[in-house]
Amino acid sequence: MARGSARPAPVRQRPSGEGWLVLSDLAERLGLRDRGALPAAIESAGLRVADRLDTRPRHSRAGDTGDPLHAARAGEVTSLWRLTTV
Repeated sequence: MARGSARPAPVRQRPSGEGWLVLSDLAERLGLRDRGALPAAIESAGLRVADRLDTRPRHSRAGDTGDPLHAARAGEVTSLWRLTTV
């Protein structure tokens, strides 16, 4: 999903525009995505990260110790990536 999201942005983006991507790091915490994959996809798409805002989970599953994914969910970070053209 991240690779597909980053790629089309520069085609339609104005020089002063920006694209926003909201993405959790849960897949990285579960070993399903390499931690460097998103920054590499952003760079290869000709974009740069203008800013990144992170938030911790506030949903009930993050505190549910009976959830098999509890450790990953408790440490999960969801980020808003502000992307601009290089």
